[in-house]
Amino acid sequence: MKNSIFAVAAAAGTVAAQGAAYSQCGGQGWSGATTCVSGYTCVVSNPYYSQCLPGSGSGSGGASTTKVATTTTRATSTTSAGGSQTSAPSSSGKVQYAGVNIAGFDFGCGTDGTCNTATNVNPGSSGIAQMKHFVTDDGLNAFRLPVGWQYLVNNQLGGTLNSANLANYDNLVQGCLSSGAALCIVDIHNYARWNGGIIGQGGPTNAQFASLWSQLATKYKGNTKIAFGLMNEPHDLNVATWAQSVQAAVTAIRQAGATGNKILLPGSDYTSAAQFISNGSGPDLLAVKNLDGSTTNLIFDVHKYLDSDNSGTHANCVTDNAAAFQTLGNWLRTNKRQAILSETGGGPNDSSCLQYVCSQLDVLNSYSDVYLGWTGWSAGAFDSTYTLTLTPTLSGGKYTDVPLLTKCIAGKFH
Repeated sequence: MKNSIFAVAAAAGTVAAQGAAYSQCGGQGWSGATTCVSGYTCVVSNPYYSQCLPGSGSGSGGASTTKVATTTTRATSTTSAGGSQTSAPSSSGKVQYAGVNIAGFDFGCGTDGTCNTATNVNPGSSGIAQMKHFVTDDGLNAFRLPVGWQYLVNNQLGGTLNSANLANYDNLVQGCLSSGAALCIVDIHNYARWNGGIIGQGGPTNAQFASLWSQLATKYKGNTKIAFGLMNEPHDLNVATWAQSVQAAVTAIRQAGATGNKILLPGSDYTSAAQFISNGSGPDLLAVKNLDGSTTNLIFDVHKYLDSDNSGTHANCVTDNAAAFQTLGNWLRTNKRQAILSETGGGPNDSSCLQYVCSQLDVLNSYSDVYLGWTGWSAGAFDSTYTLTLTPTLSGGKYTDVPLLTKCIAGKFH
């Protein structure tokens, strides 16, 4: 699908004042194209954003416009130029999952895929107690559990899972399950790399990547509350080739007998939600299938931060991500697929983050038919001085949460 979308976009350059496939085509304050290339129709998402989506209309913003509900809890009637009516996808107004990353086993892992196992920190009993607090006191129900690939195999690429290290990590996974959570995400935090080499692209082979996931799937196939986050934030790679590596892991997981577990499929550009379509990640990952050819429980994995460079390293938020998640949400609806926002966050007390993060999660709720939910970054072994900390403080046997968690991460789930 990547090639066809890009071909349409390229052709759009020869047509005056026409929006490319999936581009913005309207909204308050919009001064760009208001019509779309052939085969695409300008669809109203809300008063501030319209988008070129596949359709048989003339391409005019007025000739064939579909109202897509973004805040309603019921299906919205749509009217075509010919007067016939259909129903838009329905959102319940609330996602299924919301929670927090519990970091520590990923400490020491860099964006080049190196992981210094000596600097890993086991969240241990503290991390497990935090998860119980988040479930019991905040009503959250999902946790993402990052871990370095090197830690799990004791630095032996292609090797078997190290029994001692796996036992430490599994203690956290079991703690997640015992907390009452509905979703526990096993997340390999290596940026699609091992010590600088890209998986399937000069670094680890697809077979080595698949071996890791075959072993993990064999370990956890008995509990469908456990989801498999194939890889944290791939970047700077060939997306079409990466999709083949993803397929190898999915095939290995299903062949190991984990047929009912959710598998999270990440794209490139640090799996940015805003670039998931344009960089080819979404179109190429559409081709990844289960053994039976279906896409059941194959969920797209996306991240999005709100600071100036989308790095998640600054305490203040300057980006309104609403349009990005509306664009992706409409694409997911068109392709009948789902995604989860497994990393997002901001300064725990920053007023701009309280505004923008909450607004972003409102959009996910309004597209709950295609967005499963979110897990904020991050608690676990982080202390209160960490820039984006969601770690609660414990005093006198009572936890106190940071405002960002109370108002947005948990608040928008309720």
